[in-house]
Amino acid sequence: MKKVLAIVMAMAMIFGLAACGSAEAGKDGDTVYVGIYEPQTGDNGAGGKQEILGIQYANSICPTVELGGKTYKVELVIADNESSNDKAVSAATKLISAGCSIALGSYGSGVSMAAADTFEEAGVPAMGISCTNALVTADNDIYFRICFIDPDQGTIDANLINSMGIKNVYVLSMLGEDYGSGLASYFQKEAERLGMTVTADSFPEGNSDFTSYLTNAKNAGAEAIFAPCSTGYAQQIIAQSAAMDFIVPLVAGDTWDSGVISDACAATGKDVQVYCSTFYAEGKDVEFEKALKDWINGDQDNLKNNAGSDELSAVTLLGYDAYMVAIEALKAADSADPKAVKEALPGVNYTGITGEIKFKEGGDADRHDAFIKTYSSETQTLVYYDLFSF
Repeated sequence: MKKVLAIVMAMAMIFGLAACGSAEAGKDGDTVYVGIYEPQTGDNGAGGKQEILGIQYANSICPTVELGGKTYKVELVIADNESSNDKAVSAATKLISAGCSIALGSYGSGVSMAAADTFEEAGVPAMGISCTNALVTADNDIYFRICFIDPDQGTIDANLINSMGIKNVYVLSMLGEDYGSGLASYFQKEAERLGMTVTADSFPEGNSDFTSYLTNAKNAGAEAIFAPCSTGYAQQIIAQSAAMDFIVPLVAGDTWDSGVISDACAATGKDVQVYCSTFYAEGKDVEFEKALKDWINGDQDNLKNNAGSDELSAVTLLGYDAYMVAIEALKAADSADPKAVKEALPGVNYTGITGEIKFKEGGDADRHDAFIKTYSSETQTLVYYDLFSF
């Protein structure tokens, strides 16, 4: 029923957009279209904008592709999925009707899964950038991704806390949110395997007062909090835990890799310690990072979309690599036809800024490393961990 509904809605959108979408896209025979399926609004809007920045920067570096001996301009088509599963079909259909050869995104696993049927029925391949939920690539052959997945990320985070000598942890995620609840589950399984006492809780969407949850953590004797959630909720958790003088390590997944988090820590005026697993450690490629920061600082819109600073988020670097992988797939297919691009993707092997990118059977990236990023009100350090060393 879900797939049938997706097909009906997709067809309706395609017919409705035909006059301004497909016809517009087809008027220029010298252009190839790459879709950006990302949130620009909603809970994940901040992260989506940072991911888009990486794609846009890559497009500025590599604005053309040669297919069949002819040079084509590569144009980006952006569809805002609004961080909402309910908007997934309409956003995906916009990219399909625009004639995109491939879609990149989304920041947010739930919206990625919600669009899978629509992309699959249209035959347009999608490539996730930072959507880590293991189910994104399950039950479809259209979705690929270039990041590690939550079973690995949850293991990393649990082992990090265990390495601190902590044996009691409070887990807090948003009720019904695919990314957070999935990562919390993998974390809890590994934490309990390591012998930790785990108290798990969830908060409703739109919650702004975390005092009762933090009180529950304190009463449970928690020595650390694991809170995989969006940066908007993260800011409140950081501020409110500091206001309560409940200073314990706050640990999260990749969504907390953002300048918003370092700002939130600094604003407390206390020695808050925050750790997050992420995809890239700033300082690995200084020359590239400087060029990217110059590009961000050179445009007020770019700076605004990067939370007002030039601190680099790993998802921006992943976005850059995703675009380059898409270009490699187009070249391997020697065609802009989505079917040909999909068939070429499994064979792409690209060494990017974030490391070597190749795909395992099923579409997941064959990734073997992660980073732990540490924030505090006074300092910021980066520590490298191998995903499979634990």
